[in-house]
Amino acid sequence: MLLFAMGFLLAILQPSMGQFPRVCANTESLLSKECCPPWDGDGSPCGELSRRGSCQNILLSQAPLGPQFPFSGVDDREDWPSVFYNRTCRCEGNFMGFSCGECKFGFSGLNCTERQLRTRRNIFQLTTNEKNKFLAYLNLAKSIPSQDYVIATGTYIQMNNGSNPMFRDINVYDLFVWMHYYASRDTLLGGSNVWRDIDFAHEAPGFLPWHRAFLLMWERQIQKITGDENFTIPYWDWRDAEDCGVCTDEYMGGRHPTNPNLLSLASIFSSWQVICTRSEEYNSQQALCNATSEGPIRRNPGNNDKSRTPRLPSSADVEFCLSLTQYESGSMDRMANYSFRNTLEGFADPQTAISNPSQSGLHNALHIYMNGSMSQVQGSANDPIFVIHHAFVDSIFERWLRRHRPMLEVYPAANAPIGHNRENYMVPFIPLYRNGEFFKSSRELGYDYEYLQEPAAQSFQDFLTPYLQQARQIWAWLVGAAVVGGIITAMFTGFVKACRKEKRGTSSEIQPLLIESEDYNNITYQSNF
Repeated sequence: MLLFAMGFLLAILQPSMGQFPRVCANTESLLSKECCPPWDGDGSPCGELSRRGSCQNILLSQAPLGPQFPFSGVDDREDWPSVFYNRTCRCEGNFMGFSCGECKFGFSGLNCTERQLRTRRNIFQLTTNEKNKFLAYLNLAKSIPSQDYVIATGTYIQMNNGSNPMFRDINVYDLFVWMHYYASRDTLLGGSNVWRDIDFAHEAPGFLPWHRAFLLMWERQIQKITGDENFTIPYWDWRDAEDCGVCTDEYMGGRHPTNPNLLSLASIFSSWQVICTRSEEYNSQQALCNATSEGPIRRNPGNNDKSRTPRLPSSADVEFCLSLTQYESGSMDRMANYSFRNTLEGFADPQTAISNPSQSGLHNALHIYMNGSMSQVQGSANDPIFVIHHAFVDSIFERWLRRHRPMLEVYPAANAPIGHNRENYMVPFIPLYRNGEFFKSSRELGYDYEYLQEPAAQSFQDFLTPYLQQARQIWAWLVGAAVVGGIITAMFTGFVKACRKEKRGTSSEIQPLLIESEDYNNITYQSNF
């Protein structure tokens, strides 16, 4: 009871991040297409008087998109968020939030100048108290209404172009379930027509940055409603697992004794209701999920289609995936070959990196293995295993970033599927974040992983790996350069000795090797490593 009371007291109206800010979900904001709320600290829009930010026109990327979405002007998520707003707060320095009232990830303090680095830990290494606290925080988030955000229950056209707002309240946990649904839902084309080959959070380059931002926002919401500023999401290391080790009443819920598709009544999650799982119903009605309860969480781990997912991922699968040097390749969708992203997401074989959508590897394998709410993309975040699973996926992404140290330019700037170019804003987040902003080390965003901190030798190996790979590629050139350098050195040494003999008064028959001054410019030894 104390935890619930504390949560309600702390869930005050303060800036946050998520979907539609409550203060902008009204006719005036929609018709003016402006979402620049005042910061509580000084009462000015975006905290402009305190130099936190200012209300600015949104700058949309003009880079060309891939061919996967052949329409234009039919989906509210195109050029996000311009259908709803074309002016929002642009925050300065380390400030962040829809009113610039928060600190960027990795910073804290009154003026957001203090660096932070929190550690995400293995769920099986938490103490009993830490684990119970995590479960209680999840349950609290499921019961507390979001003070900052509401969800849209209709499209912009259904809202009569903003003159008839259609929004509703939602609890903190379900807010994130709805955001995951909204980013991955089908495009409604009118009548009974839909376009399914569209996803702003999956099957393309933005998969890993999008979920990284999603987890950071979720983590911060839990910190707010509990007052626990040091809270971090634990991760489930599923490598080489023989079964679902977290599927017990002690952790994420065991199996129901008489209905294997449901959770044990001894688990707090058995009473949870799911939302946004009936995509075909929404499509037939040309409607959005309105967050109505749709029944209990369903989960039957291991009783999945074995022809699609024969086993859980192995350590060897992960290591092969990490060895891939290309972040993205080819069509940059689920058909991409030799793509680290596509292999980790699970559309490419984790032993060959060749696309095979009929099989599910790595990330996808876990979703299919759970054989229930987790196995349907749009509603998968209903199962709380989602967050600990994706925390581990994010840690693999982090290992790849540390091993290969890619420049930002490695992330595709153009021709990716809709919403996935580097400068595209992520759907449906407000405040706005570009995909490229999360293509960086987690330590720059204020968090690390416990298992990545421990083996110092492995970290050093990861640091050296890209340089060793380069050395293997150019070793023959290096050997040749060394031979040439040796010859030039020998010639120069002979020249110096000859000059010394000249100074000692050698006979006129013994002449030094003379090189005209202009010829020195032709003797070069250059090494481009």
